[in-house]
Amino acid sequence: MNLKTKLTLMLMMIFNISLFAQDGYQLSGTVTDESNTPIPGINVIIAKTTTGTATDFDGGFTLNVKPGDVLQFSYIGYVKQSVTISNQKSLNIVMVEDASQLEEVVVVGYGARKKSDVTGSVSSVKTEELTAFPVLDASQALQGRAAGVDVQSNNGGEPGAPISIKIRGNTSINASSSPLIVVDGFVGGNMPQAGDIESMQILKDASATAIYGSQGANGVVLVTTKKGKVGRLNIDFNTTYQVQSTSNSLDLLNANDFAKYQNNIRVNQGNSNAYPQGPYDTDWQDMIYRNGSVVNHQLAVSGGSEKVKYYASATYFGQDGVLVNSDYERLTFLSNLDAQVTDKLKVGVNLVGGRSQKSGVTTQSNGSVTVGGDDVVSLAMRFAPDKGVYEADGSFSTNDAIGDAVDNPYAVATERDDDTEIDNFRANLFASYDILEGLNFKTTFGISGENTFRGMYMPRTLKITAGTENGRAIMQNTKSESVLSESYLTYNREIGKGVLTLLGGYSYQQNTNKSAYNEGIGTISDSFSYYGLYTATSLIQPTSGQVYTNERTIQSVFGRVNFDFNDKYLLTATVRRDGASNFAENHKYATFPSAALGWKISNEKFLEDSNAISNLKLRASYGETGNPSIAPYQSLASSEVIYASSAGSTVAAITPYQMANPDLKWETSIQTNLGLDFGFLNNRITLSLDYYNIDTEDLIMVNRGQPDYLGFYNNESLVNVGAMNNTGFEVFLTTNNITNDNFTWSTDFVFSKNINKVTSLINGDDWFGNGAPSYFSLEDTFVLREGEEVGQFWGYDYAGVAQSGGAPAGTAAIAASRENGVVVPGEPLFRDLDGDGEITDADRTMIGNPNPDFTWGFTNNFTYKNWDLNIFFQGSQGNEIFNMTAVQLNNGDSNTTYDYFNNAWTPSNTDTNEPRVGNASFREISSRFVEDGSYIRLKNLALGYNLPSKVIENIGIEKLRLSVSGQNLFTITDYSGLDPEVSYFGAQGGTNGNNQASNTTRGFDFGSYPTVRSFSFSLNLTF
Repeated sequence: MNLKTKLTLMLMMIFNISLFAQDGYQLSGTVTDESNTPIPGINVIIAKTTTGTATDFDGGFTLNVKPGDVLQFSYIGYVKQSVTISNQKSLNIVMVEDASQLEEVVVVGYGARKKSDVTGSVSSVKTEELTAFPVLDASQALQGRAAGVDVQSNNGGEPGAPISIKIRGNTSINASSSPLIVVDGFVGGNMPQAGDIESMQILKDASATAIYGSQGANGVVLVTTKKGKVGRLNIDFNTTYQVQSTSNSLDLLNANDFAKYQNNIRVNQGNSNAYPQGPYDTDWQDMIYRNGSVVNHQLAVSGGSEKVKYYASATYFGQDGVLVNSDYERLTFLSNLDAQVTDKLKVGVNLVGGRSQKSGVTTQSNGSVTVGGDDVVSLAMRFAPDKGVYEADGSFSTNDAIGDAVDNPYAVATERDDDTEIDNFRANLFASYDILEGLNFKTTFGISGENTFRGMYMPRTLKITAGTENGRAIMQNTKSESVLSESYLTYNREIGKGVLTLLGGYSYQQNTNKSAYNEGIGTISDSFSYYGLYTATSLIQPTSGQVYTNERTIQSVFGRVNFDFNDKYLLTATVRRDGASNFAENHKYATFPSAALGWKISNEKFLEDSNAISNLKLRASYGETGNPSIAPYQSLASSEVIYASSAGSTVAAITPYQMANPDLKWETSIQTNLGLDFGFLNNRITLSLDYYNIDTEDLIMVNRGQPDYLGFYNNESLVNVGAMNNTGFEVFLTTNNITNDNFTWSTDFVFSKNINKVTSLINGDDWFGNGAPSYFSLEDTFVLREGEEVGQFWGYDYAGVAQSGGAPAGTAAIAASRENGVVVPGEPLFRDLDGDGEITDADRTMIGNPNPDFTWGFTNNFTYKNWDLNIFFQGSQGNEIFNMTAVQLNNGDSNTTYDYFNNAWTPSNTDTNEPRVGNASFREISSRFVEDGSYIRLKNLALGYNLPSKVIENIGIEKLRLSVSGQNLFTITDYSGLDPEVSYFGAQGGTNGNNQASNTTRGFDFGSYPTVRSFSFSLNLTF
């Protein structure tokens, strides 16, 4: 080859290389850890650009690069690496673990701490636990997952039913006992969708909650939603389909046995007329129940660069309930945007919006005829089975041979309209600026709003309820708004062997609520449903609790000091001063301090080389928190509009509603907590133990001793009289039983024990309340008594069945059970506590305790290669249930169970504890109906499979997961009712916006929406 040819070829090669360098080329590589295990999800970014990608499940990546580019490899828990490209065709990167980052970071109020540095009592719930099975509300996923947290649906499996959360028991009577929900820093936010949640922490003791001062008395749930990460655009699609059915039903009499039952009653009551049996045999439970379904779809996109990160999602949830005509739909949107404007300034915005629509049926009746004669569930139990759905003329049947006249349950379920629409939104903006090294200023501004419309209509076809009224229509609108502004400074500095963190800030929040209510009867036609209200011939005056506008403002200053010395000794001190507009003039402000100490014993020299103990920390805290959760204006004198008569005409008038209370002030909870955290065998076993004591003083209660002659319309004003104590013990144990390349097995065990005691009441007197429908025989069904737990059942102490010998000594029967002074054999007997030979109110006593001795949760997680299995049990022990359903079904004016029918006392069946049918007790409230409510439930069983990346990468899918799961698959319990997880609040909703029902009425069972058993099928895709 001559020189000319060689020079030509050399120039061509140089030209090609320059073109190659200019246009770039595709680089491939693999990222592994120090044990050569591929790491998925590593962010690979070209420095000073937004170009990048992320490693797949095999740790592989491809990226277009050119010589001179600097690739940055980063991921939480690993040391960041940089590699300069110089013509490499492939790269093999080994990531090194960063011990300072690998430790779990726990979000606390207005900041974050390493878990090992937390001095308060904080429980973390993992994201995979929140999404282990489909839930309407992420709050449901807390049940059995966090020690000291009690979670219960307010109405069984009702679509759209609210969820009640209690942390470390009830701390109040008339103020709220619900925890504060803080979402992305917004105080009082709504719980997001489970799939949008990045982390959730439950702050339980005063050291952890006092930074929220007045609103932290009942604990705080901190929720952080997902944010974008540096890297390419990710698209996640998750979908679930679920089939549901009732988990239980009552064994009720068929038509023939029902006729025998009614004839036996007539014989016992001296009625010689035979029961006129109808021609049908209707199973009313079958008529109102159906197979339900749930669909849940979520689409999320995320990504970002070093400058801007984004996350956005849309979620659709739809449920057809197991009760006919009950359904729920919800569509929600969430977006998070964070921008690093300069090296010092970072801004962001969090937006949430949604709409829900609910069509409901009447459950948890309070006995009022305005809700269809009664609720659908109890009607299905009560209604005569020999009746058909329709009469011969095509109209709906009613009860006319036994008991009160009521519409049939199918008619109430299908004819009555009850629709609710809710629109909500939240916008939260923040700016964070690094003023100096270690000094940061952050300010946030947020606004949220919720508009609710509810329309109800009872048509003429409901002959008993609305037939004589020619239709009843109700329309209600409520609107709530919240504005929150917070600003705070955080200063962090190393001082010798210690680290000092100072926090100080200001908070202002205003909540506004408005409600309008209209009700009328006599509409022109059923065709217009509740929109026919404008045609009503008679309007019904609303109460003050239905039409209102109110406003509450809370402003606060707060500060916190954290000092960590030598990674061994920890100090946290917090103080917050709050002012709330809903308290009296001279008591609006209060100060709430707290302090906590921590000692990392495992870092001391005598343990630092221990092979067995990898972590040992002692925690102790003391603090005070306040509770402002009552409706506004309770300290002020007010008036009420009423109708009066003047000169033969109806006119509007004003009457005094409530008297002023210039001394109404905060409830205060004084809390102490002792905790011990263990880690064994390199933290393969971790154990947290906590003991707490909470004394609530200046308890806000209804004063029922106000004389009627004062002339106030409301004689139940709120006062600060009373005290309560909660003590408890909590255990959280995690064990990593097996960990190898192909198989892992881990276990979580949660145990919670809370003992509640009323320590002081008004004048030391008992305080009574009602947890039964209005047509039951006694008004007072529970009692608050000094020295006893809240909500003890109150009634007669059942003493068995009278035999031919009359009533044994110490027992008696009600007057209606006696003939010529002698107790009729087969009638129920009760303890005669005052010895007067009569059963009167003086013989009523405490007959049961609805509060559990302890609750627990037990989870096992298994993985084998690409398979995973989750088994979750949850239970409660020692709680009792007042079975009001059994009270109704043993009364004689409805259907009944085979258990009672076959075991009731007869002259030939005297060896029984069940009274004769048709006895004279008339729905008595007695210990006969108090049952053990303990249970063990298989809450979730889930099997999942992740398809290998080699199978799916050719079709552009990064991750594909399939799973099947079952919820509430079986329950072990001695309770004879439908479900031991009951919560009947129908009889009392509380006045003046108080929270009496949720705090005091526990363990009553009547007409609740049934708990459902479900099977779920899920698909998770990542592109």
